[in-house]
Amino acid sequence: MSFTIPLQLFSNDQELAQYVWHVTETGAVQNLRQVIPQITEDIVAALRLCTNLTSATWVDDTLTPEPNFLPILDVLMTLPLRELTIRTQYDPGERVWAKLNTIQGIHRLSVWSLEWGPPRVLQGWADLLSSSLTHLELGRCAGVPATILISVFMKLPLLQELCLKGAPSAAIPAIIACLPNLIALDTEYLGSGNYRTPPTPLPRLQRLTVQTGSVDIDGPQKLWTWMRILLPHQQTLKSFTLNAFAVHGQITIPRPFIVNLTGRHGKSLQYFAVGVAQLTLETVSYMCSTCPQLASLECSVASPDVDSIAKAIEAGHNLRTLMLHVSWIPDGSVDLPPQFEKYLGPQAMYAELSHLASEGRAIRFTEEHARALMLQTRLRSIGIGDQSYTGRWARRECSAKVTQDVGQEENVVFLVVGDSFA
Repeated sequence: MSFTIPLQLFSNDQELAQYVWHVTETGAVQNLRQVIPQITEDIVAALRLCTNLTSATWVDDTLTPEPNFLPILDVLMTLPLRELTIRTQYDPGERVWAKLNTIQGIHRLSVWSLEWGPPRVLQGWADLLSSSLTHLELGRCAGVPATILISVFMKLPLLQELCLKGAPSAAIPAIIACLPNLIALDTEYLGSGNYRTPPTPLPRLQRLTVQTGSVDIDGPQKLWTWMRILLPHQQTLKSFTLNAFAVHGQITIPRPFIVNLTGRHGKSLQYFAVGVAQLTLETVSYMCSTCPQLASLECSVASPDVDSIAKAIEAGHNLRTLMLHVSWIPDGSVDLPPQFEKYLGPQAMYAELSHLASEGRAIRFTEEHARALMLQTRLRSIGIGDQSYTGRWARRECSAKVTQDVGQEENVVFLVVGDSFA
């Protein structure tokens, strides 16, 4: 359990301060100096009492992050920190980094400085973190040569989760080849390039998140090949996320990429989210039939009606969450390939809802649609268009006498709750 409490409240209560394990401080409090001239001194005094502090976050969007952070950092260096997050608009400065580069024992580290100053990629600090760091976020690597990045990551063999922004895409395979324990990668595809193929095997990723953009709906050149290179192993990937946008239209995910992904990781894949990137209903059906553990699916589709969507996901026996951005197309059938017929089951399911798809108007996904889908599947969270619904079984509220009369089974009702994004 966590609470948001002003740190100054602990300044006179040393016993209470011992129960503080995480603190978030911000440079914005310096704006109060005219009203409370000693505010920095008060914060530092209170922070010194938090002797069991293991996690700290510093957020600063002012023009003076260095003088704001230095007094706080001096105290943090005396505490048993295991997690540290630094998010600033401007670089914290050389004096701050000189002190940071002496800290040992950090397990989780996040550094995001958006503007000004050189990118900070742990040069001079990686040696001290080699025996402890398992989770790392570097939010600004643009312009850093791949050789420098690789030399840093070679010193961090214990990394399990890495978020890397701005690094040259062609060097990502060589970077993660230095990290044998890596299971989660969050990075960007910034375009194709040339870099040597790593001689060592790539790690067995369980979670991959990629952000990219394109001027056309076919996606960035070589994106799909690049992602396949990052996933050479069999049945290891559990989560795949693609945050992609196109200047003109929606990015369409090529069917060969899906076939390759499910061929390698269909038995392990549980979470698939590609945002507004487009899949055909035939591809959705293929994924549901080849990924038996798939529990969450998010993508864009084009469909004439809700019935066609229901038909496409019928093979998704383990689906719990479905989020679709739908382009409603004119009435008509969206036939699935014959090889998927064995996965479809009774074709009459939801047929009674298809009359809601009237010609020439957008279809509204209603509570009745959601209830029908949930009761016939294991889905409990559905978002289609600007409508989302969650469902759960609950006991009916009634008197004890009524409960005895109707029995236990009849006293349970399925609740569907809607929430509009509009």
